[in-house]
Amino acid sequence: MAEKNRFYVVWKGKKPGVYKGWDACKRQIEGFPGAQYMGFPAAEAAEKAFGSSYFAAVAVKKKGREMSPGALAKIGTPNYNSIAVDAASSGNPGKMEYQGVDTRTGKRLFHQGPFEEGTNNIGEFLAIVHGLAFLKKNKSDRFIYSDSRIAIGWVRKKHCNTKLAETEANKPLFEMIGRAEAWLHEHTYATRVVKWETKAWGEIPADFGRK
Repeated sequence: MAEKNRFYVVWKGKKPGVYKGWDACKRQIEGFPGAQYMGFPAAEAAEKAFGSSYFAAVAVKKKGREMSPGALAKIGTPNYNSIAVDAASSGNPGKMEYQGVDTRTGKRLFHQGPFEEGTNNIGEFLAIVHGLAFLKKNKSDRFIYSDSRIAIGWVRKKHCNTKLAETEANKPLFEMIGRAEAWLHEHTYATRVVKWETKAWGEIPADFGRK
């Protein structure tokens, strides 16, 4: 990545701007929830992109590749009356954590972990359920963005369909899964859980930035 892209735009980070080299960019986004950034081969392209929005830059980059202009137009832009959730796992299984953030600002609303011997799918499932409980408690009409179709499906079925075996190390995690499933069975909610369109919009704002 550093060889191809010499300049980086940071739209959302510690200090937005155009930076030369990956190391300079990394210092602005590392540990910043919902960071928005992109690499460019030339300074002129980076400056032009910085004058636009992150989502516009993503659309331009994707044009003619994964998605057609018509598909991008149909998807549109994210609805900011929402929260975004995501999980990260260092290994499969490995240490896992999840979080929920305000989609517009990237402000962290909740965070759990790290948990021993977890998986990314489990984290995504727990993040959505945590988001549902959080919004219900706050009587909010916002909906939830998740980039995991698997986790969204598990939530709809009210069951974490993981193949991971329970061990002494991940027992606390499985206890949390049990509480999450119980919450889904015991509560009703009107909150919409919507797929985040990564191909059109880039990484979800709740992304941990470890890619």
